[in-house]
Amino acid sequence: MGRLVDAVSAFPTVLFTFPLVVVIGYWLLTMAGGVGFDGDAGADGAESGFTGFLGGLGLGGVPAAVSISLMVAIAWFVSLVGGVLFSGVPALAGVPAVALACAWAGTRLIVPLLRRVSRGERAPSRTDFVGRTCVIRTGRVGGDFGQAEVTASDGSSALVQVRQTGDDAFAAGSTALIFAYDPAGEFFWVMPYDAELDPDRPI
Repeated sequence: MGRLVDAVSAFPTVLFTFPLVVVIGYWLLTMAGGVGFDGDAGADGAESGFTGFLGGLGLGGVPAAVSISLMVAIAWFVSLVGGVLFSGVPALAGVPAVALACAWAGTRLIVPLLRRVSRGERAPSRTDFVGRTCVIRTGRVGGDFGQAEVTASDGSSALVQVRQTGDDAFAAGSTALIFAYDPAGEFFWVMPYDAELDPDRPI
């Protein structure tokens, strides 16, 4: 225990010990209701000031308190490990810079996960393709064969297996409409697509 206290109070860990104490105190007060916590991370997408600065570092999308807390905690831990491993070595002077770099990298990896959880984002699913048009990439589509290229909402494309229930002729390069997904066979059911019947087509 004594060695841990010495390491925490020694250079370079001591540089991050006080910020860590402040962070812990902040969250304790927040949980106790003594400090208000603004969980709104800019729902309208507008960021300014310090929040905008964090966004420029790739740490936006979550409350600034969360990003700062993660950075401080990671920097403190890395500096503690570095102080123990390089004790008495001249390279010890470079540990704070390494700790900050690791704190930024680690926080940037964690923030997207927190952002997804906080916004309740649903993981992409194959059923997201249902209702979308696709481009046939094989010479025919039958009840047992066929492939098509479909574009997701994020702009990415995928080559998927498609089938049809009728005897419609699908040529390579033609457009079809995905109307159902078969999870057992892992393919999509398609039907002919008539652009003239699309209510969303430009007039």
